[in-house]
Amino acid sequence: MMPEGQALDREQAARIFREHCDYVWNALRRFGVRQAELEDLTHDTFVAVFRQWHTFDSGRALRPWLFGFALRIASDHRRRARHRFEVYGPVPEPADRAPGAVEQLLQRERLELAHAALQAIELSRRAVFILHELDGAKLHEIATALDIPLGTATSRLRLAREDFAAAVKRLSCRAR
Repeated sequence: MMPEGQALDREQAARIFREHCDYVWNALRRFGVRQAELEDLTHDTFVAVFRQWHTFDSGRALRPWLFGFALRIASDHRRRARHRFEVYGPVPEPADRAPGAVEQLLQRERLELAHAALQAIELSRRAVFILHELDGAKLHEIATALDIPLGTATSRLRLAREDFAAAVKRLSCRAR
């Protein structure tokens, strides 16, 4: 990366966008952004990132920093009344062509269950959970990226794990 405070040129911005677009897209999707709004909010996230690039510390991991922007964009988006909605039904997942039909069905059910359980976790806890459990970020990186104390990050992760397990159990019982 570049030293803190250095300007970002067009070529570097394009490279960062290409390399991390899917990551930001998925982060926004995990926060419950509707499919129809993902492209716009992904672009909004990168606009915000590039405006604040001069504040990025190259000694830090980039993905948790990007995740913090995606969290704020998704959170701001959810606060606007015209965007409030309930997600009913499954979230479409890309089809995996390798396994057979039965395995695909089982995999899709597991993904839908996991996505529904994620949606049951309160947003600030979900952010820590996603960064740690799905993205593999360390708790100190998460605390820095989300600008929260390490103890708060640890507590949110513990509570999010409990919420996720309870949601999976509850949703699994409904499916039977």
